[in-house]
Amino acid sequence: MTDAWPKIKSRRTTKISPWFDVIERDVEFAAGESSQCYHAVGQHDYVAIVALTPAGRIPIVRQYRPAVESYTWELPAGLVDAGEDPADCCRRELLEETGYPARAVHALGTAYPCTGRLSNRVHSFFVETGERTEMFQPEPGLTVRLVSASELAGLITSGEFSSQTHLGTLLLATLRSYLKLEAR
Repeated sequence: MTDAWPKIKSRRTTKISPWFDVIERDVEFAAGESSQCYHAVGQHDYVAIVALTPAGRIPIVRQYRPAVESYTWELPAGLVDAGEDPADCCRRELLEETGYPARAVHALGTAYPCTGRLSNRVHSFFVETGERTEMFQPEPGLTVRLVSASELAGLITSGEFSSQTHLGTLLLATLRSYLKLEAR
């Protein structure tokens, strides 16, 4: 293969909902070879947030996820609105989901959540929060829990906290020395 290959021979996008599209691509890998069809889910970019409160606790959220037909523990997160800066989305989602305002936002990096099927990116952040807003009410169906780093490590090793994308964000926060996660 050379830099001239592979080539996208055609691309079709089918809008499924306001949250995602199905993208079909015909890809030719070498001159004269038949194209092969590949499908991907197209959606907005996403933010995942490791936050630390003034008391040294990490907010995590529990919500029902229809895709896996189960409740999951996750980091605060959400889709970036069209035209929205990911850092602004980070501030918005953290406040909406946990009631904690962002005092300092540190970008950890941007990555692809699944290069085989998803076309979006995940923007990971570490946030130092202010105090929780007084009138905070969690979104319906959302539970907020404040955990220590060791409690979070326990949830990860037990399998209760299992979002691979969020584990990647936690790894970035650990590698950049914002967080220290150790198995118990």
